[in-house]
Formats: sequence, C-alpha cells, structure tokens
Amino acid sequence: MGKIAFIFPGQGSQTVGMGKEWAEKDEKVAAVFRQADERLQVSLSQLIFEGPQDVLTKTENAQPALLTTSIAFLQKVKEAGIAPHYVAGHSLGEYSALVAASVLSFSDAVYAVRKRGEFMEKAVPSGQGTMAAVLGMDEALLQQVVDEASTESSPVQLANLNCPGQIVISGAKEAVERASQLAKEKGAKRVIPLEVSGPFHSLLMKPAAEQFLSVLDTLAFQESAVPVISNVTAEPMTNPTEIKQRLVEQLYSPVRWEQSVQTMIDLGVDTFIEIGPGKVLSGLVKKINRHVNVYSIFDEASFTATVAAVKGE
Repeated sequence: MGKIAFIFPGQGSQTVGMGKEWAEKDEKVAAVFRQADERLQVSLSQLIFEGPQDVLTKTENAQPALLTTSIAFLQKVKEAGIAPHYVAGHSLGEYSALVAASVLSFSDAVYAVRKRGEFMEKAVPSGQGTMAAVLGMDEALLQQVVDEASTESSPVQLANLNCPGQIVISGAKEAVERASQLAKEKGAKRVIPLEVSGPFHSLLMKPAAEQFLSVLDTLAFQESAVPVISNVTAEPMTNPTEIKQRLVEQLYSPVRWEQSVQTMIDLGVDTFIEIGPGKVLSGLVKKINRHVNVYSIFDEASFTATVAAVKGE
C-alpha cells in the first residue's frame, strides 16, 4: 500500500445544505458547526444549512463555511482510523489542511479565513478585478499572453495552475479581457469568465495580504504533524514560521495545484482522499494522473464507501 494524502477543496465548492443531513444524525459532526458559530459569533451553521445561496457565496461567508464543513467531515475520517502521510488544499482549502496537520486549531482557522475573506472582498473595488479559466493552452504560452496583456496599472497573471490544459488567470478586469482575447487568438480552446468577487491570487491582493498578516500574528502556529504541501511552492512544509509566510504570499501568488499533486505522487502517494463538499479536486487529480486512487468524502454514503475501499473491508 502506498501513501495517503488528504486534500481539501477551495472556494466555489459551497452549496446550501452541505453537511446538514450528517450533522442531524452525528453529534461529532454537529459539534464542529456549533464551534464555528461560537468563534465567529454568528449563526454560520444556519447559513450553511438553509442559505440563501447568494449570501453563502459571499467570500467572507463561503470561506469559513467550506472550512467548517471540511473539518466536520474530517472528524469522521479520523474516527475511522484513516490518517494521512501528506495534506494539501486548494487555496482556501490549505487552511483545512493546516487543521488536519494540527498546525492551527479549528477555532483559530475559522476566524482566520473569515478575516481573509473580508480582506479579499475589500482589497479591490467591486467590478474592477476578475478571473477567467483558460482551457487547452500550456503554461509557457499563456505566460507570454498575460505578459503581453499586462500593464503596470492594469496587471493580469496566472492564478490557478489546476491541471494540464486548465489554468485560471486573474487581475484587473480590462487586462483579463485583453488576455482572454489574446489567448483565443493564440489557440486556447475556450476561455470562461468566472463569477468571482475579485482578482484572487493576483498582485492586486497585496493590500489584503498585508492586513491579513496582522491577523495571523495573533494566532498560535504549531509544528506540522504531517507535511503540508504549499500552494505557493508546491513543496512540503512543516515549520510554523514558513507556513505563516506562505499563507500571506498565497493571497497574491499562483496556486500550483498540478505541481502540488505531482509532488505528492513523487513522494509515494497513490491514494488521494478529497474531504469536503463536491468533487472538484478529485476530477483535477484524475486529469493530472489517472493511475492513482481518488476518493471523495462529501456525505455519509461517500464516507462509508471510501472507508471500506481504503481499509480494504
């Protein structure tokens, strides 16, 4: 048996009702949702379970909601006796990975991502920044496209290197539009504008990163129990000082997801378990390497099936 990695989804996977059915039946799952409400002093669980979707999707709500749901599901995985050799998460999901690796307490992490969402939301006035997914173009060529489309006052850059042929670009609205047009002219199969509230993982997020550091400085970071693969470097990290630094950089740096998955495979991982709503990362992992085992835990039934498969029962 090879090594196991736990991976955690990022913003965009949120849906109204996620975790509700499980929380109603399972006290340990319900306790995590209650803990989030207590730390944030708001009824986040009610928003997660009942919506409305447009309020849940707001960055400052979506981020703590996704973290809470992922960590609620993680409690069950731990209880089943499955432990990871490595952990990773996509953007916001990196915070779930840090809780899984005992770097941050859940209570501190949910507070941190609430503030992260607020700062990201306010960093760029609404409508001035955006993101787009570029399909069917390699990284080197797309890098040339964004370099050509960028100006000092209106930048655009690579934001999420998700899997072969799927890269998200981010920046000032007009720069993203210029780069999108240019990418199509140079052979991209499709360019899809994303419905996001800001230019995440671009240099326009630097003001948010500076504010965010002051929040992280108030939290207790521990040595990582298992290595966390950094979004910024796609390398394992365990040192609390480095981890904090990378979380600040992560706000304005590309998410190197394809490389992160490849790093874990190179380190001997052959089983990936996505913990949290949806199956977005599972799909990306399969596109990166179709020979690894990929499981998703997004409700009680998928949990039971995964545990049976991983434990060979």
